[in-house]
Amino acid sequence: MSRRFILLLPLLGLAGCPPGTGRTATSASDEAQAEAEAEAEAGVSSASRVRRRYVVDAHVHVGPSEATRAIDIFDEVGIAFGLNLSGGWPGGGLERQIAVAEQTGRFIVACNLPWGQARIRETFPELAVKLLRVAKTRGARALKVEKALGLSVMGPDGHLLAVDDPWLSPIWEAAGELGLPVVIHTADPVAFWRPDDAHNERHDELEAHPGWSYHFAPVPSFEALTRQFENLVSGHPRTTFVGVHFGNHAEDPFRVGELLRRHPNLFVDIAARVPELGRHDAKRLRALFVNYQDRILFGTDLGVSRYGFLMLGSYGKTPNRREEVGAFFRTHYAWLETSDTLPSPTPIQGNWPIYGIDLPSEVLSKVYAENAIRLFGRPTDSPTEPTTRPSEPK
Repeated sequence: MSRRFILLLPLLGLAGCPPGTGRTATSASDEAQAEAEAEAEAGVSSASRVRRRYVVDAHVHVGPSEATRAIDIFDEVGIAFGLNLSGGWPGGGLERQIAVAEQTGRFIVACNLPWGQARIRETFPELAVKLLRVAKTRGARALKVEKALGLSVMGPDGHLLAVDDPWLSPIWEAAGELGLPVVIHTADPVAFWRPDDAHNERHDELEAHPGWSYHFAPVPSFEALTRQFENLVSGHPRTTFVGVHFGNHAEDPFRVGELLRRHPNLFVDIAARVPELGRHDAKRLRALFVNYQDRILFGTDLGVSRYGFLMLGSYGKTPNRREEVGAFFRTHYAWLETSDTLPSPTPIQGNWPIYGIDLPSEVLSKVYAENAIRLFGRPTDSPTEPTTRPSEPK
């Protein structure tokens, strides 16, 4: 497929062109020429210039005052809508985020939970369940759980709460009953547990963010957190889980493939892990994506917040620049669509070449949008409409 166009029939018009914009053929042609020149300069082959994509970014963080900036990015790079994982909770910002989503028609929203309350409330699980029920009626489409669970969230007795702590089980069961997928970030890159020295391949990132290093931190090991994550997924088969950052273990995608095989209620996204995924054997990785084509979501970890902050997967000592957006997304598309050797879309996560996996068009359509729509719905869907439940385990 790397030397031919892929035609994905759009549900929303041309990529980067939201409904009602009324672009002329001349302006579209001019934009196509400009994009082609930019792609050529970035080393992206013509095969990735897919003029008709329908893409859902299932992993964005957008502040409620920054929707216009985010939509400007969506329009430039061909994102139909995004799943905003920074929704807050009822009474804690969720209502404003839902209002922005409804006003713009370009977002759906995942709620969060006030995990700080777990330390001071013995009834926190009951509180969390009540918040989930209210969040569902407000229009939340998922529950996003941050990496703090397992690394820093404390229980009432002062102990570190494990990801699979039975005390929290009512939360996961309620999410399943409500049809709210649990989008969960557990652990961090393996390199963050290693000494932060010149031999650490994520040294530049850790130098910019020393607080991200766990080498001397009193936290569980990466392996312990990985086991907790799998225990959580296996312990709640009626709840859908989305393991962000490729199941939180992009360093070993084939181990993640085993998790997908064992747990039909598990999905993963590729957000902020294309540099890591892209250095693996492209043929094996392509086979994995094809095998689990119904369970992998496109996402980028795009962050847009106040004071001009911009994050493209990760960032260094300063935020990313607006002019970097185009190449960042084009490289994601090219990695999925071609067999080209490409530069990393996020060099601070590893400045090595990545190898395109050249997915078939029918797989691309699922990864780009269909899987996310099946899990979370579209912005036009009724917020209280039941979402897809996982298959019964065999």
